[in-house]
Amino acid sequence: MATRTQTKSKTSSQSRTAGRSASGSKSSAGSRTAPKSSSSSSSRSRNSKSQNEDMPNSKFHELFVDQLKDIYWAEKNLVKALGKMQKAATSEELKDAIATHLEQTRGQVGRVEQVFESIGQTAKAKKCPAMEGLIAEGQEVIEDTEEDSAVRDAGLIICCQKIEHYEIASYGSLRTLAGRMGHDEAVQLLEQTLNEEKETDVLLTQLAESSVNEEAAAE
Repeated sequence: MATRTQTKSKTSSQSRTAGRSASGSKSSAGSRTAPKSSSSSSSRSRNSKSQNEDMPNSKFHELFVDQLKDIYWAEKNLVKALGKMQKAATSEELKDAIATHLEQTRGQVGRVEQVFESIGQTAKAKKCPAMEGLIAEGQEVIEDTEEDSAVRDAGLIICCQKIEHYEIASYGSLRTLAGRMGHDEAVQLLEQTLNEEKETDVLLTQLAESSVNEEAAAE
């Protein structure tokens, strides 16, 4: 009997020891598993960094630069077109509005050049068919309407707002692309121009609704 009791005690003791050992193994396994999360995080960080470094050579970056060249051409040619529209306008309010935007556009040309510089690119222009068509439409309105008429002013406002909407779409898209690539300085510059375009669009709407459209309808 004593022998069986001793055997039970010994067996029980071994069982408890094995249990503690198993528990300890689980704890150690948990400790060894924890660093994997950190390693995975570091791996993702390295991959992200690598992607950012490769971005200037990516197709996405090429698209951004291509669109930047497009709006650069558009702004430079718009400077000439706005001067003609200002001279053709009838009301002093519209002349002043176009003159203000003309000065803004000159500044926007320089701002686009700053964007090129901020991403290490030389400023280059690529013909923008969309702006070329919008400018041609403005010239057509001038040719097809009577001088010193409110109808001409109404037509010019329509053309100017079409231009504004194109620029708003362009600068909004460029800002989004620049942000995705981490070009923070470019984002700020493009955001500044985008806000100016939106303000001009609102001003033209107010001018049309407050007087020009009513006068044009009465002619």
